[in-house]
Formats: sequence, structure tokens, C-alpha cells
Amino acid sequence: MTIAYTARADAIAEWKRLTEDVLPAMAQQHRWPLRLDHCFKRVCLDYAYRDVWYRHLKKPAERHIDGEALQCALACARSIAISGEALLRQRNDESLRYRGKGRYAPAEAG
Repeated sequence: MTIAYTARADAIAEWKRLTEDVLPAMAQQHRWPLRLDHCFKRVCLDYAYRDVWYRHLKKPAERHIDGEALQCALACARSIAISGEALLRQRNDESLRYRGKGRYAPAEAG
């Protein structure tokens, strides 16, 4: 096993722990607007790519993400765990804007 592989595996394990366990537990405890693991993953992956993540990465993300994008998504999850709901709302708004949804959705023509 190479050092790079071990570092990636550790980062993926931490990513999964945060997005599947820690953040959903915090969300339930504090009644955050997002509560499901896949929502936290969407928010952090979109943040990492500054776009809809699956335009840049094959699904499932955990199998294909690497390098700077993985570190950025992991940093996003860590930051939300530390900062809480305000940062989650900000990152979610950004994610929804990338997707043309929510408060930042473009006006429909017509």
C-alpha cells in the first residue's frame, strides 16, 4: 500500500464519518434544515467543484474523488461541523444556486 493510497483512504473514511454520522447527528440535535447524509455530501461536493459535482466526477463520488477536490470537500464538512448551521445554510445556498434552485434560481423566461 502506498502513502498516497493510505492518505486517500484516510480522507475518504473521515469524509464518510463526518457526512454520514457527525453532521446528521448534529442536524437532528439542533434541528438544522438539512438532515440527510446525501444532502451534506451534495453541499460539500458542490463546494469542492464550485458547480454541480457530478458534472466533474463519476458516481459514486467516494470511489472517484481524489486530490484537491477531496481535500476541499473534506475541509467543507469539517468547517460545517465546527461552525454549525450558519455555514451550512451558506454552503447549501451556494449549492442550490449552482443547480438553479432555491433563492438564487434564475428568473424563468416567458
